[in-house]
Amino acid sequence: MLLATLAAIILAGCGTGSKEPSQVLRIGYQKWGTFSILKSYVGLVKSNGLKDVQLSWTEFPSGPPLLEALNAGSIDIGHTGDSPPLFAQAAGIPFVYFGASSASPESSGILVKKDSPIRAASDLRGRRIGFGKGTSAHTMVLRYLEVNGLSFGDVTPMYLSPADGRAALERGSIDAWAVWDPYIAGAEEQGLYRKLATGKGFVEGREYYLASRRFAEKEPKLLLVFLRELEGVKAWAKVRPAEVNTFLSQETGIPLAAVSLAEGRRNRYDTKPVTREIIAAQQALADRYLQLGLLPRKIEIKDAVLSPGQ
Repeated sequence: MLLATLAAIILAGCGTGSKEPSQVLRIGYQKWGTFSILKSYVGLVKSNGLKDVQLSWTEFPSGPPLLEALNAGSIDIGHTGDSPPLFAQAAGIPFVYFGASSASPESSGILVKKDSPIRAASDLRGRRIGFGKGTSAHTMVLRYLEVNGLSFGDVTPMYLSPADGRAALERGSIDAWAVWDPYIAGAEEQGLYRKLATGKGFVEGREYYLASRRFAEKEPKLLLVFLRELEGVKAWAKVRPAEVNTFLSQETGIPLAAVSLAEGRRNRYDTKPVTREIIAAQQALADRYLQLGLLPRKIEIKDAVLSPGQ
């Protein structure tokens, strides 16, 4: 279905004098995710659909700065969790969702120090929680508190990047830290932290695949090539866990044990269209952020989803 969507866009552009795809593709990626595998895979495997495309890779610590780069025109494609696209759409950033992965809720969570007195959600009242503003960790905190009868007003949110969050928890500047893999796995492997909660029941933990609207409309053929290669690398990686763990460790500098732990609870080795169910989940989250005053205006997720006719 997803390939058919892009094929329809390509056919719609035929005969209109549309420009042939550029052979340069600028990709924004985070330290963890399928794009990291693709980056390594392209270097390992020569017979792939992107072999004649010049690839430019830029690493980002989280989704919000990646989407800012998409808006600035410095990258064409990127991937994030659930929250960053909501804030980007509300800010008027012109992008489209062109795919999503399966859910991996166990890849997100809230950590505390191993000897922390915090054992339940109620223990967070009056405490400082670190997380990236506008990231999937933001969603994790929001839903964990609300499900357990608390609100943001009951805690002190500390907006920190993943790297700063780990350091703040270590020195006691925050009492709990919401984040995602591989940062969770790295902390767990160190043995000094424990999970207060996983993302199960609170976040879906999907990867969303995004492109600038200008790029999607101007270069649908290249976007289709990328999508096919992404599907191929996932199928390749799914049956080679040991090999993938090894080169991800080499690529990211994260110890192999932590990589193996993170990959063991990952369920992102497929690519699907952004279905009605996924749109509904994103819309519900956007509406909740709006109610809390975190989004500046009402948005319609379906307006940012790539589909025939767009």
